[in-house]
Amino acid sequence: MAKDYEKIYAPEIKPTLGLLGATVNAMALIAPGAFLWITYQLQAAATAPNGASVGSDIWAGIALALAVAFLTALSYAQLAKLYPEAGFASCCYFAEKAFMDRQGVKHSAPISLSRAAKLLTAWSAHLFYWVYPGVMVAFMATLIGYIYTQFTGATLSPMELTVIGVAFAFMTGYIAYRGVSGSTTTSLWINMIQLVTLVIFSALAIYYRMTNPQAATQWAFTGAWDVIRPHSLQGVLIQSTLAILILVGFESCTALAAETKNPETTIPKAIILSLVIQGFFAYLLEYFAAGCMISEKLTAVAGGTTVTGLVAAAASSAPIGDLAILIGNNVLPGVGFGLMITMAVTVAIAIVGATLSCMNTAMRVTCGMAEGRELPEMLSFMHGTFSTPHIALWVLVVVSSIIAAVGVRSVVGLTGITLASNFGTFILYGLTCIWTIIAFKHRKDFNFLKHAVIPFLGLITNIIMVVSILYLYIIGNADAVAEAKICFIIAGTWGAVSLLYVALSSVQKSYRVRLVTCLIRPEQLGDVVSALRRENLIMGMTVMDVRGFGRQRGEKDEAVGQETIRFLPKTKLEVIVKDWDVDRTMAVISEAARTGSIGDGKILVLEASAAMRIRTGEKGVYAM
Repeated sequence: MAKDYEKIYAPEIKPTLGLLGATVNAMALIAPGAFLWITYQLQAAATAPNGASVGSDIWAGIALALAVAFLTALSYAQLAKLYPEAGFASCCYFAEKAFMDRQGVKHSAPISLSRAAKLLTAWSAHLFYWVYPGVMVAFMATLIGYIYTQFTGATLSPMELTVIGVAFAFMTGYIAYRGVSGSTTTSLWINMIQLVTLVIFSALAIYYRMTNPQAATQWAFTGAWDVIRPHSLQGVLIQSTLAILILVGFESCTALAAETKNPETTIPKAIILSLVIQGFFAYLLEYFAAGCMISEKLTAVAGGTTVTGLVAAAASSAPIGDLAILIGNNVLPGVGFGLMITMAVTVAIAIVGATLSCMNTAMRVTCGMAEGRELPEMLSFMHGTFSTPHIALWVLVVVSSIIAAVGVRSVVGLTGITLASNFGTFILYGLTCIWTIIAFKHRKDFNFLKHAVIPFLGLITNIIMVVSILYLYIIGNADAVAEAKICFIIAGTWGAVSLLYVALSSVQKSYRVRLVTCLIRPEQLGDVVSALRRENLIMGMTVMDVRGFGRQRGEKDEAVGQETIRFLPKTKLEVIVKDWDVDRTMAVISEAARTGSIGDGKILVLEASAAMRIRTGEKGVYAM
């Protein structure tokens, strides 16, 4: 069973990734060096529906989002351990297989719970993975705009930022196009650079607070406990809906199962390890350090008025850059601007890693769905040299450029596309927790804590996050409503397109028939026919003894010194099957006919545009 599905969902790719490779690919998507810089302003500017600031709950919001992420990560780890053959389809495979195992069936029907679960998971996964790179592209363009302003004093226009974003999207896409090995090396160096930078920044920020070189008197937080404690439930919920963006990605390594050695043990470890390193070690430390340092010495101009503290952090386009300048000018005298630029460069490197990791995951999930013919088949085409689904990748690059064009125009646009990605994330994570419960419920290795309590709590917390987005942003101020509108337009458009495509493809798969033609070794005929009958896939079959050649056509005749053509004896089968059963039929035939030697044969699927039963006049699938 596992072999059959592996053939359907994962192309033949040589496993090259170990625990380090799988972990760093997931860690690249959780890019703390990037997010501290680019999301602190959004988090500091966050307000409750009544307009009151909730900037004081940044750290507590991250802690809640981290709890949600860990509950979900544990569920992902259990599913990855149970279904190591998932391959590119990843979370979509988990959803379908959980129901198939529960129902005791070998493949999904056009109308079935297993297919519905797979499609719902695919919708949320694509909303997450296909919007997220666009968010990262917008962040990169905004960062470059900030650096440009620091050097020149001028501001780039939205069109110029869009051009920068498009160039960045295609550059990152090219790295992903070159294959997973190059991406892994890139991700490893990116993680090392950003983690070292964050440790240095955090240590200097805490030292700044302890020594108080500027004699500050109005600290944003009175002390360490004030930084981390919750100030209001509403504030923590609002902050957590933003903070989840900086924590997602731990699950991305499940899409690399086909390229990972011993995925049944490596992938679950990589999921947890990446979140532990990035979540606990990086985020909680760095956000604590940044909160400790903010005082009236951090200033910005908002509406022509100079503001300080958290208000300044909300008004600045890069408050962490401003803090770096304060550190450089007071703790390390005279290097404020240089420290800020150095840190900005490492942020840019981290954004490359986050974008690259998400593109790798997104194109693989899309490829897995296209392999199962739930998306256009061309999206599953693999590059012959680099073994990447390159068609899906370049479509993703274009989509990312379009989404980024919305994000670079304003903070409202940037927050709106961020919410759309987060909305898909929470739904995907909640669904995964449900599939964990279903997959393990009737198994002998069922564990009440691992397979019931933890995924249930994960489901509840993810539901709370979805409700928070719906409630807190819809009833909020004008900007919040506009942000929610962008979020729901993106989610709704993707949902409408998905429903239309699924409806049309379901009708086609239910009523259209295909002609599967295969050339096999004559001695394998009995095995193939028996396998097809066991699976109840035969609607009609024609068998012929034929002769021909394929790649073996050449034979060197030593006597005359030239190549001659050999026509080899083969058995040709023509099998009529329902369109829905094509993939399953190919898997069964290939498994039964394979000997592992050259000359095992070929399988071709031909379009049967029309069919009729002569006696009754019935057409299409009914003619069979």
